[in-house]
Amino acid sequence: MSPEAQNDERRWRAVMARDAGFDGAMVFAVRSTGIYCRPSCPARRPRRQNVVFFPRPEAAEGAGFRACRRCRPKGPSPAQARAAWVEDACRRLAAQEEGRLRLADLGAELGVSPHHLQRTFKQLMGITPRQYADAVRLGVFRAHLRKGADVTAAVYDAGYGSSSRAYEGASARLGMTPGAYRKGGRGMRIAYTIVASPLGRLLVAATDRGISAVCLGDADTPLAAALREEYPAAELRRDDAGLKTWVASILQRMEGRAPAAALPVDLRATAFQRRVWEELKAIPRGQTRSYGEIARRIGQPTAARAVARACATNPVALVIPCHRVVGGDGSVAGYRWGVERKRRLLEREAAANKRTRSIDKH
Repeated sequence: MSPEAQNDERRWRAVMARDAGFDGAMVFAVRSTGIYCRPSCPARRPRRQNVVFFPRPEAAEGAGFRACRRCRPKGPSPAQARAAWVEDACRRLAAQEEGRLRLADLGAELGVSPHHLQRTFKQLMGITPRQYADAVRLGVFRAHLRKGADVTAAVYDAGYGSSSRAYEGASARLGMTPGAYRKGGRGMRIAYTIVASPLGRLLVAATDRGISAVCLGDADTPLAAALREEYPAAELRRDDAGLKTWVASILQRMEGRAPAAALPVDLRATAFQRRVWEELKAIPRGQTRSYGEIARRIGQPTAARAVARACATNPVALVIPCHRVVGGDGSVAGYRWGVERKRRLLEREAAANKRTRSIDKH
């Protein structure tokens, strides 16, 4: 199947599912009626042979089709409208100081009820407005610490009302105390192991909270050096036996097989990264999504490049399956551990799915 045919098949699945995530990215036109619609149009689905796809309403009209009066594909979709005011809410939340956030006030500024704001914000962002504000504040706090700022100064520069408030949430999200993070992980204990895998050498590292790094490479020394660079003052110790179970689960994923259970992780991330990574974990084994599709699914259709950055900074390969994200044309590119490894991972998952379907038939 050609790349264009694959794209059309993906678009057709979106039309059949009335996937609002594709609104604004394309329209579909029906030859038998002469009408074009947005993918989420509630009208009855046409036959596949009567459907043609266009990237924009103008292209459909240039081909002689007219806009549907029901879904009004030329205007912003309801999903796009919601994404716009959630983006506005994010800007306002980022400017808030701790203790000043009131959901009712924010809703009044945006012209929506507090309940609708809370529900829609969490639907699009994956977290609540309060969690988003906390994540923004933590990001500022972390940036000051990485620059070597005094912890007390960083607390107030980030907008925390007190040092106790900063320590209350930051320790869990940083994976260590703020002081230890400022000192490059001093006082932090990280166990790691490096083993052979079908795709080269595999490093797995973990704190007592969960897996913090999964890396692929050609040799042990560069992998260990990269871990040391990330945590220059942490206590790193090799623990092959202690990490054996988690390594086995990761190797299972590498073979394309469904994981036996979810793995605990201990990651530092922005709110945006967390939202992208949660969306990646929702991609079914053996399937792919484009960067643009992920951006639309998290309610930020113009953020494809930011999604690509979030994929590139994913510290736990395979546990968060960033290899399942491909280019808009279906091309396999942009993998931190090498394009060939990405291609082989996708091939293994596709083959495993095929074997499963074959077994199910018998």
